[in-house]
Amino acid sequence: MSGTMGEFAPSLGIVAIGRNEGERLERCLRRAVEFGVPLVYVDSVSMDDSVERARNLGVDVVELDPSLPLSAARGRNAGFQRLRELRPDLELVQFIDGDCEIVDGWIESAVERLTQEPGLAAVCGRRLERFPMASVYNRLIDMEWDTPIGAARVFGGDVLLRASVFEELGGYDETLIAGEDPDLATRVCNTGWGIERMDIEMTLHDADLSRFGQWWRRQVRAGHAVVDTLLRAPMADRKIQHRVASIAFWGGGVPALVILGLPFGPYPLLLLLGYPVLTFRIYGRLRRNGRSRENAALYAVSCVEGKFAEFYGGLQCAVNRLRRATPKLIEYK
Repeated sequence: MSGTMGEFAPSLGIVAIGRNEGERLERCLRRAVEFGVPLVYVDSVSMDDSVERARNLGVDVVELDPSLPLSAARGRNAGFQRLRELRPDLELVQFIDGDCEIVDGWIESAVERLTQEPGLAAVCGRRLERFPMASVYNRLIDMEWDTPIGAARVFGGDVLLRASVFEELGGYDETLIAGEDPDLATRVCNTGWGIERMDIEMTLHDADLSRFGQWWRRQVRAGHAVVDTLLRAPMADRKIQHRVASIAFWGGGVPALVILGLPFGPYPLLLLLGYPVLTFRIYGRLRRNGRSRENAALYAVSCVEGKFAEFYGGLQCAVNRLRRATPKLIEYK
């Protein structure tokens, strides 16, 4: 059963964000209301009845000004500011995306963990897909959520944070159209605070992806985010450097070498053999980590295919930087 305000020792509030989530949002908010803590929903100019659904549930709603660039970061910051007005003594804030639902036991366990461990600034848990077998893309996303338990350097859109740390760091970077979560997580770690991924279910996510075009745009968004992260802090994280180098080589470098070399003979086509080799390397690593043959093969193929979409997204980011243009929100639903 859900907790009530009296069960949570620290003062707690919830911020949900969304855009055109409809029924998914209503499910998210109905669940969040049950906790009996201050709840704010921030809407990013939805074209559906999201705002009406939220208000019908008695939820405090903040509607973002459409004249300014929209982003998840801006929505979460606006929600936190409103939550602080509602609860001046706010100590902890649970952020959640509007296509997710908090599962039983998460809030209680997460609050207890932060209470017990003063060195932690944030905790997250397992995010699972609600309908993983509804499409191959939902299945891939469900596998993507399965990241290591324990000390971490990143968190996603669903996370329980100390309000004081959030304010100290200035919240999310509103100039980011993607990757705002790992950016904040990096800043949290760089100031000496800890992040932990607990071995407990946290939220159910409803990706609702059924078309390749949606999956492609999601990968484009990921590429934009990782390149933006590198351009902002080139020496910050070797993992980011390695990932961008991989995207650049496999997503753009190899195709360019093949195209440029073909006028001189067919031998450049041999470079294309690198893609099945890369696929088998990823497959082998996943099998060693306990994945089934089917899931390992599916995820390995998607990782290699995704290099091209990520390269395109990274290229968009780099071009926008050179032109000093304001990036536009990349939506995939």
